[in-house]
Amino acid sequence: MTVPDARTRRGGRPLRVVHCPVNTAGVPWANVQALRRRGVDAELVVFNRYPLHPEADRSLDLPQGGMLRRQPRQWRALLELLPGVDVFHFYFGLTLVPKTLQFPLLRALRKRSVMHFLGTDIRGKRPEQLGVARMADAAVVGSYDALRWVPHADVLPPGIDVASIEPVPPGERARPVVLHAPSSRRRKGTEHVVAACEGLDVELRLVEGLPHDEAFPLYRDADIVVDQLNAGWYGLFAIECMALGKPVVTFLRDDPVARTEEALGTPVPIVSATAATLRTRLEELVAAGPDGRRRIGAASRAYAERVHDVERVTDRLLDLYARL
Repeated sequence: MTVPDARTRRGGRPLRVVHCPVNTAGVPWANVQALRRRGVDAELVVFNRYPLHPEADRSLDLPQGGMLRRQPRQWRALLELLPGVDVFHFYFGLTLVPKTLQFPLLRALRKRSVMHFLGTDIRGKRPEQLGVARMADAAVVGSYDALRWVPHADVLPPGIDVASIEPVPPGERARPVVLHAPSSRRRKGTEHVVAACEGLDVELRLVEGLPHDEAFPLYRDADIVVDQLNAGWYGLFAIECMALGKPVVTFLRDDPVARTEEALGTPVPIVSATAATLRTRLEELVAAGPDGRRRIGAASRAYAERVHDVERVTDRLLDLYARL
């Protein structure tokens, strides 16, 4: 007989959690779907649906214009949700209503809260700009790199459905395909990627402006993937490409690599490069040949399964809710 998971229950009924108010990079939707599979009554409520990630249970369809035009819908949604919700899980430093009212109201009603940061919402900000991290009952970041901005946060790596992604190891091409998919050329260092590939025996493919379901098949056809050269850590694009079994090149800071490997007990298989060393790293991957690239790709897939599988991440999320 299966033993019920006590973390998914409150007072004899399913734990009720609302994730809101955005679906940045699809991470909130993935978390909601995974929680539902565990028996949690989870819902995603967003201000507005994003073109690239429109998934949500409910959109408030906030009008354009000033705060006064939007507030009635935001307050109406909060008042509808408050009676039955146990945990409000916020993302990207945003709340349903103004923060100075949101958290005191939740505390007064004994509702628990989580503020989940996703990267660009905290990167480079000063501590006084991130006061919202202390307002919630718990703060979450996606990597040990992000702890430099929110040191007290729990680390919850982004989760994806790794099992649903069939690995496609690098192929036998004489000229390997190098794929780069910048959401922002400036932030991702695209000019350096282009420069590094000039004169190199590779085919560079840039993927820009496509919905995820159109871009993903292009990821499958890559032999080498270059993520970014500025941020210091990897994001969802790199995770998906690792799940596909691709060697991924990106800029990683040394300290969070060491902390990650110590905490999670597994090497980070990403090939780290800066703008200055990218050409050399690519030359090494070309020289490694198909077999060498496939070995790195296999390590990438194993790492994605161990660290970023959504079921493993959901276990850590349920542990967090149980502590609140």
